[in-house]
Amino acid sequence: MRITILTLFPEQFEGFITTSIIKKAILKELVTVELVNIRDYTTDKHNRVDDYPYGGGAGLVMKCQPIMDALEAVVTPDSYVVYLGPAGKTLTQPKVKQLVNDVEHLVLLCGHYEGIDERILSRVHETISIGDYVLSGGEVAAMVVSDAIIRLVDGVITPESTLEESFENHLLEYPQYTMPRVYEGMAVPEVLLSGHHENIRLFRLKEALRKTKEIRPDLLEKKKLTKEEKKLLDEIDL
Repeated sequence: MRITILTLFPEQFEGFITTSIIKKAILKELVTVELVNIRDYTTDKHNRVDDYPYGGGAGLVMKCQPIMDALEAVVTPDSYVVYLGPAGKTLTQPKVKQLVNDVEHLVLLCGHYEGIDERILSRVHETISIGDYVLSGGEVAAMVVSDAIIRLVDGVITPESTLEESFENHLLEYPQYTMPRVYEGMAVPEVLLSGHHENIRLFRLKEALRKTKEIRPDLLEKKKLTKEEKKLLDEIDL
């Protein structure tokens, strides 16, 4: 998997690509992350990459020329270009999986200021949003999308780690506990200490159903429940 990020602020990504799972994935050569400074492609003698919007209005809009030229330099026939903006479809785990499975070279375009000139979207395959709120730029969104994708690339983390995560099978993940057994009077549920694998599985499934029903009931509406899940859900009293 290759990820190319077009941004005005590549320095924002320094910590992102040099720590934790992302760093390990890069060192293992399972992914490559390329940072491209859009400003390097401007032909403006003052290095400007933005200007006032036609028709008036607040703020500045990123110009066509620098972004179009940057895209021309990095896009190949196997590239898939995504613009990160609030007007896009909201990122979901199924979408992340689709990008991992179908895309060899992902190009992420980060907007800034009041966004980009609409004509740039003629070179974009898709616009993706990470939520119903507005950020000062697309850099944080690019990190979110990249992180979600990279961790699903084969070899980055063990497959078992992703099987029961939140949003898998339309459920939030069950609660997790670690040492010590009791902390400030709060104890780990006894069933998790029992060593009885079937009881642990049922406990975790029930707690995942409980958490989803309480926090994200909309996910349950999309889920085709098994008989076992229906029975456990009926036992939950919120």
